[in-house]
Amino acid sequence: MTDGLKTIIYPVKDLGRAKALFGALLGVEPYADEPYYVGYRAAGQDVGLDPNGHAKGMTGPVPYWHVSDIGSTLAALVEAGAEPLQDVQEVGGGRRIAFVRDADGNLIGLLQDPPA
Repeated sequence: MTDGLKTIIYPVKDLGRAKALFGALLGVEPYADEPYYVGYRAAGQDVGLDPNGHAKGMTGPVPYWHVSDIGSTLAALVEAGAEPLQDVQEVGGGRRIAFVRDADGNLIGLLQDPPA
């Protein structure tokens, strides 16, 4: 089951320049500011900057569908023909992510937050 698209992550090459641009666009300070990830929350949306995204196979922004069971959702997508690019991994605070490429080359991200 999905709770919809709530997160988008951009692969970036220059984290400093990307932070300046997205800070100006969103008008907020990041809630997470680490060398491996910068995250913003604005207008009910999470926007992330990943300086390692290109190395992971990200060719552009990846929309992340929030799901209740990331393992079974990932398995269902792979069974339906998606190519796994990043297996499930924890990214902090119990949050887990994964992403795949569909048959048309589109990237589909999955995100599961820890139980409340």
